[in-house]
Formats: sequence, C-alpha cells, structure tokens
Amino acid sequence: MRGPFENRTFRRLFAGRVITNLGDSLYFIGAMWLVYSLTGDPFYTGVAGFLTQGPAVFQFLAGPIVDRHPIRRLLVGTQLFQAVVVATIPVAHVLGSLTVWHVLVVMPVLSAANQLVYPAQTTALPRILDDEELVAANSAFSVAYQGFEMVANGIGGVIIGLVGAVSLFAVDAVTFGMAALVFATVSIPPARRAGEPDSTDRSADERTGPDVTDEGAEPATDGGTPPEVGDTETNDGPSLDESAAGDGIADDSGNGAEGDGDGTDGAPPAPEGYLDRLRDGIDILRGTFLLPLIVAASILNVTGGMVMAAIPAYADSLAVPASLAALGAAGAYGILMAAFAGGNFLGALAASAVSDRPFGYVFLASGLASGVFWTAGLLANWLPLTAVLFTLSLIPLGAVNVQIATIVQTAPPEALVGRVSSLLGSASTAVVPVGALLGGIVAGAFGPQVAMAGIGIAGLGQAVYLLANAEMRALPPAAETSLDG
Repeated sequence: MRGPFENRTFRRLFAGRVITNLGDSLYFIGAMWLVYSLTGDPFYTGVAGFLTQGPAVFQFLAGPIVDRHPIRRLLVGTQLFQAVVVATIPVAHVLGSLTVWHVLVVMPVLSAANQLVYPAQTTALPRILDDEELVAANSAFSVAYQGFEMVANGIGGVIIGLVGAVSLFAVDAVTFGMAALVFATVSIPPARRAGEPDSTDRSADERTGPDVTDEGAEPATDGGTPPEVGDTETNDGPSLDESAAGDGIADDSGNGAEGDGDGTDGAPPAPEGYLDRLRDGIDILRGTFLLPLIVAASILNVTGGMVMAAIPAYADSLAVPASLAALGAAGAYGILMAAFAGGNFLGALAASAVSDRPFGYVFLASGLASGVFWTAGLLANWLPLTAVLFTLSLIPLGAVNVQIATIVQTAPPEALVGRVSSLLGSASTAVVPVGALLGGIVAGAFGPQVAMAGIGIAGLGQAVYLLANAEMRALPPAAETSLDG
C-alpha cells in the first residue's frame, strides 16, 4: 500500500500545515499570556478564550462556502489576511498604543478567518488519498500539528520570559506569509459525482501526475487525464469532487463548474442553494452514531475551554523547582503548554497502532485513562511531575482525535463531507467558548486549580457515558464506519 507521502499534493499540504501550525502555536501562547500579563486577571483570559473559540461555533456556515469556492484561493487569501491582522500587534506595541482591547479584537478576527481554512483539510484528504491511507494521513497531520505545537509552546514560553510576548506576533506574521506561498502551489480536483469511480480506480501515475490548478481548470497536460489525487489543492479543504476537470459540472446555481476544484455535485439530487446544502448536512446526522459522538466530545470540550482560560494563572501559582525559577511564570506556562501538545503529539503517533481496534472501546478507554492521569497531575502540584502527568493524560485523547477525523471523512457520502465535518465541528466546539468564559470566572473566584479539575472529571464522565451507550461501544474501527450500515 502506498503511503500518503508518496502523493505530491499531500506533501505540499503537509508542508503548508507545518508552517501555519507553527505560527498558530506561537500566536496562541503569546496572545493568552499577553492578555494575562496586561491584566493579571484570569477573567480576561477567559474572555480572550471565549472570543477566540466563539467563531468556531459558526463553522457550520463555512462548509457550504468552502464546498463552492476554489480551495486554493481561500487558503491563500486567509493566510495573507491573517498576516496583516496579526502584524498590527507588534506595530501597536512599537507605537506605544497596545492595549488588552486591541488583543481581544485581533484574536476573534484571526479565529474567524480560520473557520474557512480548517474544514477544508477534512474534506481535502479523501479527495486526494485512498480510504486506507486516511488514518496514516490524519495521523501525519496530527503529528505535525502536535509536534510543532509542542516545540513552539516550549520555545514560546522561553521567548516570552526573556523578551516578552509581542515578539512572537512578528514571527507569526512571517509564518502566515510563508504558508500563503506554499498553498499557492497546490491544486485540488473537483469532487466525484455519484456513480463515478473513486480515486482508488485511478493509477498511481495519475495520482502523482502533473500539477492541476482549480481555477477554471482545463484538462491536464497529459492529453485529457483528469486532475488526479497526486496534485490536489489545500492544506485544509472541504469539497470532495473528483469529476474530471473539463466536465463542466453544474454547480448549485446551475452554472457550469469547469473543474474549479470545488464542485459539489457528489450527492444527487444537488441542493439548490446554501440553505439546502446546509440542511443536507444536518439531515444526514439525524438518527446516526455521529450525534452521540458529538455529545461525548462536548463533555470534554467544555472543560477544555475552562483549562484554556485558567492555565496562565495556574502556571503563575504552580510550585516550580529552583532550577527552573529563572524562566518565571511565563516559562512554566510554556512548559505546561508544551506538555499538552506533547501528549497530543504522542497520541497522534499512537493512532495508527489502534486504528484496527473497535473505536467504541478505544474511546471509552481514552476517557478513563485521561481522567486518572489529569487528576493525579493536579494533585502533584509540582511543575516537572505535573507536566509529565498532563502529557500522559492527553496521549489517549490525541489518538482518539485522529480516529474521529477519520470517521468524519469515511462515514458520510463523499460529497457531503464538507458539510458534515463543519456541522460536527461546530456542534462539538460550541461549548468551548462558554467553557473558557466559565473557566475565567471560576479561576478568578475560586482559584485556577478548581477550573483545571474539570477535565479529569470529564474524562471519567466520558467513560461512564460510553459504558451506558451500547451504540457507541459497538462502533467498528474508524476507517470501517459508515452511515449506511
């Protein structure tokens, strides 16, 4: 079996993912700490978390948009826009006009732009890879994300301790620009219509053939070969058309979509407009195992939001050994954030090892292990041991995240993956901003340790939920899930 890295487009998307994730990690750690350092109040970090995560609630609106528009333009445009917006923070600092309100405005603006980017990745991978390659591809993307986040968080904490948080934003502006350049070199084929052969019927040569763009695409230069998986387009691309570039597929408005890489005719009959396309995604969720999956994910996500808001103040209160005291609270914050990313990184590495295990039982075991290790880390209250235990608590969750991504890509009909993944992401993350705001309030009133405790309780709650839900426990391995059976 070919690995995903033999696919040229996947390699480009992977490179873009690495660059933009590096910048995202530096930005997030810098923004949350900058808000805390400007105010000294965990309530404001809760507000910052609320504003940052809030736009994700409306991610379901992005799915139909991304399904209809060229993915490459969206990726390049959003990266350039984010570069300009994030650069306003160091500029304001140089001008002496930087306030917490400036940061609180920038954070949701950047997050809103990202809502067009991240649903794209979920639907891009099935368009460019065979089904059996998806777990490995998702694992690779997660490894890249968590691995670089782990490194960036640790380095970011040290940089903040030495020269301040503002410097991270200048670096971030550069990474957004670099990501835009990388994404400008990739293309994605249009989504496959029902009844057409999927990508597994195409030859390896076709899958790694000449580059094909998605803007008014002509047939490939090999004499008419459709733009294949080897040269798709996007680091994150919702829309799953694999019809030939020159077929002139009708879009929702009835206009011919000449292989722009974003056709959406895979589900007959084609929806007539935006709301129809949105309802199509909602309808397919009803009465399926995806709804219990949303509930289970939401249990953890609300407490994850609380932790996000409380972690700067928690780092400021944590017992630190003398050997690390020179890094200060900012260094402790960076170490904890690196521990979080490290756990998810190791979990992503482990995802392939459990890919053939029944997902229901993997999901149950992950909640139980996570809850136990997280609670032990809080009770330790000593930076080195706490960081290790937090890392261990997030390993099973990191593995499950990869499995969930695979389920979203394989269970729905291919041409609806954009809408379903956006709806699932929006529903499961809708509680995160509320959790962040709640975490800031709780941390300010009762101390950050109380706000942090929720995630351990939630992990155990997830295990109880799975024990009580026979349908979820019976789920097969992620790549074998389907809404049809």
